[in-house]
Amino acid sequence: MAENDFSLKETCPKIGGGRSVPGGEMQSSSFDLVERMTFLYIRIVKARALPSDDSFIEVTIGSYKGRTKNSTNPNPNPEFHEVFAFNKDRLQGNVLDVTVKANEEVIIGKCKFEVAEIPTRVPPDSPLAPQWYRLEDINGNRFGGEVMLSVWMGTQADEVFPEAWHSDCVTVNGENAVIARSKVYLSPRLWYLRLNVIEAQDLVPLQGNRTNPEILVKGFLGNVVVRSRVSQTRTLSPVWNEDMMFVAVEPFEDSLILSLECKLGQKEECLGKCEIKLSQVERRVMPDPVPAMWYNLERVVDTVPGFAGRIHLRVSLDGGYHVLDESIQYSSDYRASAKVLWTPAIGVLELGVISASGLMPMKSRDGRGTTDAYCVAKYGQKWVRTRTIVDTFSPKWNEQYTWEVYDPYTVITIGVFDNMHLLVPGNSNGPRDSRIGKIRIRLSTLETERIYTHSYPLIVLKPDGVKKMGEIQLAVRFSCTSTIDMLQKYSEPLLPMMHYLTPLSIYQLDSLRHQATHILSMNLGRTEPPLGRDVIEYMLDFGSNIWSIRRGRANFERLVTFFTAFLDAWIWFDSVCKWKSPVTTVLAHFIFLFIVFLPKYCVTSLLLYCFVIGFYRYRLRPRHPPHMDIKLSKADSALPDELDEEFDGFPSGKSGDLVKKRYDRLRGIAGRMMMVLGDLATQGERVKNLLSWRDPRATFLFSMFCLVACGVIFLISMRLLMTLLAFYVMRHPRLRVFDIPSVPQNFFRRLPSRADSML
Repeated sequence: MAENDFSLKETCPKIGGGRSVPGGEMQSSSFDLVERMTFLYIRIVKARALPSDDSFIEVTIGSYKGRTKNSTNPNPNPEFHEVFAFNKDRLQGNVLDVTVKANEEVIIGKCKFEVAEIPTRVPPDSPLAPQWYRLEDINGNRFGGEVMLSVWMGTQADEVFPEAWHSDCVTVNGENAVIARSKVYLSPRLWYLRLNVIEAQDLVPLQGNRTNPEILVKGFLGNVVVRSRVSQTRTLSPVWNEDMMFVAVEPFEDSLILSLECKLGQKEECLGKCEIKLSQVERRVMPDPVPAMWYNLERVVDTVPGFAGRIHLRVSLDGGYHVLDESIQYSSDYRASAKVLWTPAIGVLELGVISASGLMPMKSRDGRGTTDAYCVAKYGQKWVRTRTIVDTFSPKWNEQYTWEVYDPYTVITIGVFDNMHLLVPGNSNGPRDSRIGKIRIRLSTLETERIYTHSYPLIVLKPDGVKKMGEIQLAVRFSCTSTIDMLQKYSEPLLPMMHYLTPLSIYQLDSLRHQATHILSMNLGRTEPPLGRDVIEYMLDFGSNIWSIRRGRANFERLVTFFTAFLDAWIWFDSVCKWKSPVTTVLAHFIFLFIVFLPKYCVTSLLLYCFVIGFYRYRLRPRHPPHMDIKLSKADSALPDELDEEFDGFPSGKSGDLVKKRYDRLRGIAGRMMMVLGDLATQGERVKNLLSWRDPRATFLFSMFCLVACGVIFLISMRLLMTLLAFYVMRHPRLRVFDIPSVPQNFFRRLPSRADSML
């Protein structure tokens, strides 16, 4: 496939009622990031004095036809409360027919509306009031029946747009009409539940006295089970002093069930259970210890519950952490769970999902390939889903959404899916929606108040290689409400304080991320229309830490690319020593003498050089957001055997028990190595991006720092400066703030890297 097939293309759509200027600024208004679409809306409210007790209403214009549901309580005065939207650009007739039917063949009455005479409504005008219209029978005679409705011309900014039946989904009726609608979802607020199991006493074995019992604790929270290690004190008063972590969801209606188990070979017997209601658990936002309490255990084997011992616990809901449901490098939110720790928003992110083109056929309908595409965007706690456009490879959504931004170092993820549930009417547990592709955009790489209009390639990696599934056209704008507050974010820790004061291990984070994904899937799967588990896992990059030799090679080359600069510097210095260019060598001698005899001016010159280079590269700054790079990801050069390994399940499905165990162990270790390589490459790329204007605010701050530092060093004695620096580095421990990252560290961690462009 040609290289330019995977490139990012700048577009110039007609957004905001006019033609946008690439890279330009426009006045902000409602739905100004999408192309304006005009719809013919008709709201059916109710009818009265009908001769039939069981009726429905059919709306027809040209070849488009939509119908209401049959009245739930059959009577002559049925209520419907449904809205229909017909795309004006696709209207094939000039007359709108509203027909009341008793069944598919029996017409009760109808009324007609000339399209040219239908009024236009533009929000924020109030909704058009419905009114009664008399019905005519098939002979054109009026009778007592009436229908209450309202008809108007509007746009996608209309408040009834998300709930309306659309002519783009003309083949979707009944219960499946809900699955095709656009929706906004709010994921529940998640907290970490910390259970510190200290000890147990007065345990009674079920089979008499037993020496050296192996006792452990199992915690049940919803469908999640967490096990402690076996107590090292093999007595009936075991001691653990171990933390067990869970993910809890507000409003904390569940209970934590603890079960003490005694191992009997391959089996386990329950010695006792206790229940802890989460609504009664203490909440904390700082690492202050909560008081330990004794809880009674109840025997569950006998018909009559009895005392089975007691257990010593510390239980707390830790709201000072951010519950990581996404990969840390692609996270869209870093706020703590407790709302009291949230800072004010620094800006607004606006996304216009305009259209897609060149989509691949994802399924077969009536013997031909087709695609029913919809988009899902995730940022922070807010998920949005566009309406499904049925049976087209070039869908046009033109829907706009807005998010509040609390940190510029965040990523918005947009995925495109094929709605497979339309094949199975009324079955929400039908086939998984097919993945067409996704993109990620980091906000810190965007200039504020600028509209970015680009067509992004939709790239997926399959067992037979990398594929381009089409392109999606987006408009993105990041608006800043306070520049000072946004620049201040670069000096603050990326994660809440609890992550540094009481850090969690990488194994705990992996387990908790699995729990968070499971909880989100359960909660968002109960919405209407539901977001499937497959969609959520794809958007959250679930399973991205599994070993892949392709990603390992890609991260290694990212690391090598960074160290190549040092290698080039050594080669240049070697050429100077060998007098390959006499002019360069003589100039190097003068620079060396300048460094030796005038070190103060040397440092000043270096900082001034960084300042000049930083502002010189401003005109060379990247003009486009980063996008998926198949060459950087090694997706275009991956061998079939490597892809077979990458798409192999975990644990492996290969034959041979011994090979399977060794293979899985190797992949687990190699997965950690891959993440370390990626982190090392990220650090190196952040150094390169100090002066690259990839993040315009970070480069501006560093360039200004170089200028100010240049002036300070010029005015202050070098010896005094070095003395102050040495005393600061060797300052007394009482003057230090341990565990909290310093301002330079926080600034450096917020610099962008090429990780955003990794598949």
